[in-house]
Amino acid sequence: MLALVKKTHIEISIHGEHVDELLAWIRKKYDVTVLADEPEDESVSIESTEYWQEMEKNRIGNLLAGARLKAGLTQTQLAEKLGIRQNMVSDYEHGRRTCSDAMAKRLSMTLKINEEHLKYGSEQLHEPTTEA
Repeated sequence: MLALVKKTHIEISIHGEHVDELLAWIRKKYDVTVLADEPEDESVSIESTEYWQEMEKNRIGNLLAGARLKAGLTQTQLAEKLGIRQNMVSDYEHGRRTCSDAMAKRLSMTLKINEEHLKYGSEQLHEPTTEA
């Protein structure tokens, strides 16, 4: 059984005898949601989850935002490095603007990520771009 305790968001997996008794005891103190009763129900393809589908809608924007944050930059700082307006960076990150090949190259060099990551429809997600 896979249960989720909502109050402090704790996930636990309970197996064996007296699972129902233990769950009843936990429910006395916490709001609990049982995610799966049977072991075969525990595994769900990530691609079938709402979270994955929502993230996939703006995969490139999420990657760009993550790379920017990993580089320790604000949208304004990244915009200054690229010579563009901050709202353009926001538009890229929120999927309201697509990256041209030239902008993908500039972003990849600035953030030290693979240029292919920033191109829509690309499945090549491996090594960072380096300039010769």
